[in-house]
Amino acid sequence: MAGFLKGLGESGYEDGRNVAIEYRWAESQNDRLPEMAADLVRRQVAVIAATTTPAALAAKAATPTIPIVFESATDPVRLGLVASLNRPGGNVTGVTQTNAEVAPKLLQLLHELLPTARTMGLLINPASGVLADNQLRNFLAAAQTLGVELQVLKASTDGELDAAFADVVKSRAGGIVISTDPFFTSHGAQLAALASRNSVAAVYKGREFAAAGGLMSYGTDIADTFRLTGLYAGRLLRGEKPSELPVQQAAKVELIINTRTAKTLHIDFPLTLLGRADEVIE
Repeated sequence: MAGFLKGLGESGYEDGRNVAIEYRWAESQNDRLPEMAADLVRRQVAVIAATTTPAALAAKAATPTIPIVFESATDPVRLGLVASLNRPGGNVTGVTQTNAEVAPKLLQLLHELLPTARTMGLLINPASGVLADNQLRNFLAAAQTLGVELQVLKASTDGELDAAFADVVKSRAGGIVISTDPFFTSHGAQLAALASRNSVAAVYKGREFAAAGGLMSYGTDIADTFRLTGLYAGRLLRGEKPSELPVQQAAKVELIINTRTAKTLHIDFPLTLLGRADEVIE
């Protein structure tokens, strides 16, 4: 939200001064999103900012007229949110991360670090529907290319996160890859703690995960994608048409390595990986 409000401010708007934000939090319960979107439509808000993929789909289904700006972790064209990136059409535009598309790179990085491991865990959130399905398909293709077997683990609650890491330990998988998902992003510190407690090599997107003690992260800067979303929300408030605002793609991808965590796991990072890191946490 800090990133979103920063972008909104850069476009000339400040909550409580010249714009009022009606917040709605689904708390990872995606089945609540359609009614929340419908409520905002009934209130005749000027713009809807949908900050997850499921929220964007719910907002689009709720209104064909109110401008919508989304922040999504996967291809918005494939999802049906927009007709194309350059010419969105309709009442929807936004910002897309590259995380879903680069997500299989996480598996490649973990395989590069642990080349003798034949089985890796993959954590997905089944409640995320299309987002989870797209990533699972991409990860399975990457695993086949690398000659690695994937143990698919599912979690959409705190308790299921604990069980997933316990299953990884029981199966003696080499490590675990955490797929891109809003629920996992909001539990980054918990995921890092679970990996540490269970002595599991884990990788996820976003610097926050590595900073919280995760072994390695690879992905876009989520704060900046939300800043771009806030900028677009401001432009829509000024009256620009979403159909004429191309979908922005967050291009900056960072590799963060936590060597302190690596030492506790008795893992030595090869120089080829360390040399490619944008940041090393020691």
